[in-house]
Amino acid sequence: MKKTTLVLALSAALVACEQSNDTDSKKSEDTQQVTEFKGEYDKTAYAIGVNFSTQMGQNFESLKEYGVEIDPQIVAKGIKDGFAGNAQLTDDEVAEEMDAFQTNLNTKMEEHQAKLEAEAQQEAEANLATGDAFREEYAQKEGVETTESGLMYRVIEASGSEESPVAEDTVRVHYRGTFIDGKEFDSSYERKQPIDFPLRGVIPGWTEGVQLMNVGDKYEFVIKPDLAYGEMDRGSIPGNSTLVFEVELLEINPTEPVQPAEEPAIDEQLEEQVEDAAQELEQAAEATQETVEEVSEEVKEEVKEATGDDQ
Repeated sequence: MKKTTLVLALSAALVACEQSNDTDSKKSEDTQQVTEFKGEYDKTAYAIGVNFSTQMGQNFESLKEYGVEIDPQIVAKGIKDGFAGNAQLTDDEVAEEMDAFQTNLNTKMEEHQAKLEAEAQQEAEANLATGDAFREEYAQKEGVETTESGLMYRVIEASGSEESPVAEDTVRVHYRGTFIDGKEFDSSYERKQPIDFPLRGVIPGWTEGVQLMNVGDKYEFVIKPDLAYGEMDRGSIPGNSTLVFEVELLEINPTEPVQPAEEPAIDEQLEEQVEDAAQELEQAAEATQETVEEVSEEVKEEVKEATGDDQ
């Protein structure tokens, strides 16, 4: 890893040199010179430079995250002197400087990572407290049940079916996942396509909860962190998050694959757009009418005050 980071840092610095030279040469479109590819490998050489810049430019920018900025003018000077054979540093001095740079960079990266972990820990502790308070309040709602593990749920719709899955089954569901503030982080409804998954392959709260359902039921689950993703961040889900899921059990061990969501026909899309536009126009007209009426009343009041007419 140490050598890789060093290579990226050096490569990025070279990119800075190229970018700096390019910027200076492009100050005036009239004076910009176009490279002529005369030799057999000239275009190849140029392509290597462009490809190098594209791949390493982002790595150079990433160094700034750790407070490391390389002066492209000095880099350019080092490259020029190196090719000319009159470098101001010996090979040993170059190696010593690069070792020192790598050590310094490693320290900065470790400090940055420690800061991120501390911030994540603070957020996780706050999430745990707010989640505990939310679940305590949720438990008082009508129809809410709490299992021995601490999983909380309530029945939104009961189908009357008696077909329920076991942990070894694969289920097809529609679902919506939100944080306790109502912000949605995932939804098969939004994708307009249900999903199949083995109950053994999901978070414990799902594995337990879906087994309580019958085909056709719709439940709401409130899942505490140790039945969800725990104290560590998982993608867009912060550590120690209490999660709320609305789940609709559609099928157990489906034999046919999920059909892709159908795009609405062009005429249906146009019809929806026309309806939306008409609704917006109607709302604007109502708002305008209200404004006109308010202004009319104000004018009448002003006229009365000016004429002393109480009629």
